[in-house]
Amino acid sequence: MKTTLTFRNTGGEDWFKQVVDERLGKLQKYLDHPAEAHVVLSVEKFRHVAEISLSADGANVIAKEEAKDMNTAIDNAVEKVARQLKKHKEKVRTHKSGAARGEDRVLRVEPADEETRGSRIVETRKVVLSPMSLDDAVLEMDTVNNRFLIYRDIATENVSVLYRRDDDNFILIETNG
Repeated sequence: MKTTLTFRNTGGEDWFKQVVDERLGKLQKYLDHPAEAHVVLSVEKFRHVAEISLSADGANVIAKEEAKDMNTAIDNAVEKVARQLKKHKEKVRTHKSGAARGEDRVLRVEPADEETRGSRIVETRKVVLSPMSLDDAVLEMDTVNNRFLIYRDIATENVSVLYRRDDDNFILIETNG
């Protein structure tokens, strides 16, 4: 995490930097990608103010806390940021899973990085998942001369793959999602 520290009305002591780095390090569990944090520490009479502005994973999180001592202000501000990041991560997670529940899904085969795979993808097909029973899938496999059929099972609403073996028997592959 890239951290910049700004001091207002106080000296830039090294222990402030160590405390801020240590506390912000605990936020890494909520972040998937590198983040930037700008921390402003200021003192106004007897009030110690810690303001944290963090941008990561498409979220801009700002927390401002004041307390009687700087450690408490930093801790409270980091807790606020952690709550906001946790909420954002949960929102992104539910948004992605909600989009995956669409009625007509298209299965896309994305080519992998050429260094990580040994063979080359020579054909890409887009398949519209149509709801059908296992019997309907077997009938369609008999009429169409394909090696496999991807469909949505009517009973379980899960994606299934029916594969034709060389001896004209079938293999059924069922998924959980």
